[in-house]
Amino acid sequence: MVLNTKQTTVAYRCPHCGTGVMSAVSPFALRGNMVRLKCTCGQSMMEIEPAGEGKVRLKVPCIICPKPHHYTISEKMLFGEELFLLPCAYSDINIAAMGELNHVKAELARTELQLLDLMEQNGISDFKALHEEAEAAVSDPQVLDILMFVIRDLDEEGKIYCRCEKREGEEGDYDVEVTPKGVTVTCRRCGATKTLPADSLLDAHEFLNATELYLD
Repeated sequence: MVLNTKQTTVAYRCPHCGTGVMSAVSPFALRGNMVRLKCTCGQSMMEIEPAGEGKVRLKVPCIICPKPHHYTISEKMLFGEELFLLPCAYSDINIAAMGELNHVKAELARTELQLLDLMEQNGISDFKALHEEAEAAVSDPQVLDILMFVIRDLDEEGKIYCRCEKREGEEGDYDVEVTPKGVTVTCRRCGATKTLPADSLLDAHEFLNATELYLD
């Protein structure tokens, strides 16, 4: 469903205090200017700026990754959708939402439960600790990029193996997420999992030569 409105609600979650930061944004406010959404804790800020040709650029703090993510989307996506989401490319957790107010509020509530579950699984006490531990585990973004590249390549070639029965070369159904322990690959069907440490660039380069990945 497409909205007929001249403004949208934009939200992200602060990686330092966990607060959902939300604000109304109008096309007029973006006309030649940058819009900044700042958390009340003063530790994070989301930026939206016009990019020309009907597009906008967004810089979004990530609750998982050490650095913000950058996106370029159309103004139609920003102002015309009932709910439009921007996921973290590495953890697949939605880190920004825009659209109708109640839908954005519902998405903030849903992702909060998702993050609380992740924290409980890893024995983490609060949102700030989640972000800091992930930052410490992935001190070099290049490590993360290498691991994600190889995992996706192996998945496309059908070279990730778990407890599921599948034909040679058949793609599986896997979740890939960044956790404080590294990059975790989990089969959605059988639950088999494998965590690849993300604290060594040397190990990451060795993983470039991997021809298969086995989940336990």
